[in-house]
Parts: sequence; C-alpha cells; structure tokens
Amino acid sequence: MAKALLGYVGGSDPRLLAEMRRLQQRVQDLESELVRIQSENDALNAAAAHGELLDGIDIDVPKAEPALT
Repeated sequence: MAKALLGYVGGSDPRLLAEMRRLQQRVQDLESELVRIQSENDALNAAAAHGELLDGIDIDVPKAEPALT
C-alpha cells in the first residue's frame, strides 16, 4: 500500500527524501523563530503596560510653526 502511495515500486527517491528533510528543517527553524518573536512581543507588551518604553526616550520636538499663507 505504501509503495502504491509513492507511485512506484522501486523505493523512495533520494531527491524527494532530501527535499523532505530540508522542508522539515525549515519548519523547525520557522517554529523556533516564531517562539522567539512571540516572547519578544510579550516582553515589549509588558514594558509598554508599565510605561517603561517611553522612559528612556528624550522627546525634543520643536513647537510647530504656523504655515505661511
């Protein structure tokens, strides 16, 4: 049955197996990146909730001048 699902009797194609391994590794890499980004996002949300993000920023915005008419 498994051989019929692969479409041939000769066994698994090494190129297909290599591609499958490459894709599995890519999925693992993306999953770990997702976990890293989610934890970074959680940390930023916690800092924003406590108002810590704006504490270190010096906001020196000059007063806007009226437009010439």
